[in-house]
Amino acid sequence: MRPLRLIPHDLDLGFIGKRKYFFVFSSVLVLLSIIVFLINGLSYGIDFKGGIMIEIRTEKAADIASMRKALRGLQLGEVALQTFGQPNDVLIRIQRQDGGAQEQQQAVQKIKDVLGQGIEYRRTEFVGPKVSSELFLDGVLAVTLAIGAILIYVWFRFEWQFGLGAVIALTHDVISTIGIFALLGLEFNLTTVAAVLTIAGYSINDTVVVFDRVRENLRKYKTMPLEELFNNSINQTLSRTVITSLTTLLALFALYSLGGPVIQDFSFAMIWGIIVGTYSSICVAVPLMLYMNLTRRTTLTGDADTASGTS
Repeated sequence: MRPLRLIPHDLDLGFIGKRKYFFVFSSVLVLLSIIVFLINGLSYGIDFKGGIMIEIRTEKAADIASMRKALRGLQLGEVALQTFGQPNDVLIRIQRQDGGAQEQQQAVQKIKDVLGQGIEYRRTEFVGPKVSSELFLDGVLAVTLAIGAILIYVWFRFEWQFGLGAVIALTHDVISTIGIFALLGLEFNLTTVAAVLTIAGYSINDTVVVFDRVRENLRKYKTMPLEELFNNSINQTLSRTVITSLTTLLALFALYSLGGPVIQDFSFAMIWGIIVGTYSSICVAVPLMLYMNLTRRTTLTGDADTASGTS
């Protein structure tokens, strides 16, 4: 019995020949993402704009749906609930109220009144503007350092041309993700930052797989034109890329559909990131190599230097 193949083994799609269309599409996508971000901005969550955090413990397993409905009826603004640890441990987050400490205390009292008896209030904290701004800057720093570390890794693993191409593709993924959040008005919080970092890791994994095949083919085919060599490398790794992306998307669609509102935005960010990350690895990162003065001599010299350094 022959194994099932989603992608034919001898597939020959002209990705490199259509690179100008891909570059135009990606440029428009990034430009529109920046414009939408500048016009709409992001809908920052409590993590980034401050608010009230209350940790409670109920006598039985918490009914999150009914609690969320009751709290939203208070008209306190953005409300987020999630269980953690045990099923009866709940973290409640309410956006910061207009005014000072007295208004925040009044909001906490309203929450206690509507939730009623039988609840243990274990922790109540107020996240002020200073803390939330520090969290935002830490999130931006985390994404920037991650991309910088990826550049350094790919540079040493391959050549600087590969590293630059990978970072351009990653920046494309991050900006488009921010753009889709700004367009749809989805909440942007620390969980979203975690999703962006995960997207960067997934995307670079796909990109390195194709880059590794490119380098292997550069050693193997000494006279093949680079355009044909790059295109063959993409087609040879396409089956692995597509199958990996599809299986990941199946799990993410399940999370998005069944995981509830707590992780819905995270799941959406991951779904978008997997799709755009797979696209950029194939249609952006590799075709860019044609414009970066990549030669077989520099690649093979780099391999020889690496081998002599490790022998």
